Amino acid sequence: MTAFCNFNSSELSSWLKSENEREFHSKQLFSWVYEKGVLDWERMTNLSKNLRQKLSEKLKLPLLKLVRVQPSSDLETYKFLWRLPDNNLVESVLILSGERRTVCVSSQVGCPARCAFCASGQKGFMRNLSAAEIVEQVLLINQWLKDRDERVSHVVYMGMGEPLKNYNAVVKSVHLLSDPETFNISQRRITISTVGIVEGIKRLTHEDMKVNLVLSLHAPNQRIRMKIIPYARKYPLEDILAAMQEYSEVTKRDVTYEYILIEGINDHPDHAHELALMLRGRQCTVNLIPYNAVLGLKLNRPDKGAVKAFRAVLFGCRIPNTCRYTKGDDIAAACGQLAMQHE
Repeated sequence: MTAFCNFNSSELSSWLKSENEREFHSKQLFSWVYEKGVLDWERMTNLSKNLRQKLSEKLKLPLLKLVRVQPSSDLETYKFLWRLPDNNLVESVLILSGERRTVCVSSQVGCPARCAFCASGQKGFMRNLSAAEIVEQVLLINQWLKDRDERVSHVVYMGMGEPLKNYNAVVKSVHLLSDPETFNISQRRITISTVGIVEGIKRLTHEDMKVNLVLSLHAPNQRIRMKIIPYARKYPLEDILAAMQEYSEVTKRDVTYEYILIEGINDHPDHAHELALMLRGRQCTVNLIPYNAVLGLKLNRPDKGAVKAFRAVLFGCRIPNTCRYTKGDDIAAACGQLAMQHE
């Protein structure tokens, strides 16, 4: 069976034509699924019985099955655990912040980057998600939000996996999410995070898209980065920063550098000075994230004094920065944690 959410409107029209059906049904189907949130062919009452039967036999919707929804104690973060058709598990996170309803999606089962501080890569990489499996994370959470008379407003590719190692499916899913006939989410409200896949950043630079790009930096130099991010051995920091700079210049979009502060590894004021020197003159923001503890990893979060001292150095060097104390600590909201606990 073909996954319905892999189709854009023209592809769905072509499929209908190949099945000797009228192409105008494409708009009807998109309206039922993306506007009304109806995922049962039999409930699509303006379609003929024969067409509904054909759809049920040939198009799969949905692919994902909800295993569990886990809310944080402050009810500002919700973790969704999904089972895929092959029984693998992936996660999404819904973050409520003011008027924003942000969904953090996974792009792979497991992760090939195997960063030392992350739960997603502990079991290694298993497979890429299809564009449909990515889109359905947003679709099903959007359906869940309908009961609150709300909808998804932002999407970030910061869940399980390295998005730029699943390039084609990720780019297609961005186009599907931003399509006026589906969710109509502005590409300026979509963010892709990467550990620094240089060839992927360069391809994305010339995609004629307006998505935000975030680099998982996490170190002020190549030596420390290689200790905590195995991929750093393949991609020198100098090459990554050059690719990020080109992305910013070509797309006219600011870029963000995420920096997880880990006690005793990258959180000293000297590290902050080194980071400031590296980023001096760049149009960017540094997003500092005190480490979110992962079961089985002997890494610690720095205390608030260390975080404050680190930020003071960056401010003194005129490097714009924010600090995000991770939401959802009580529900294992960091990517990969809930799936690992469930297994």
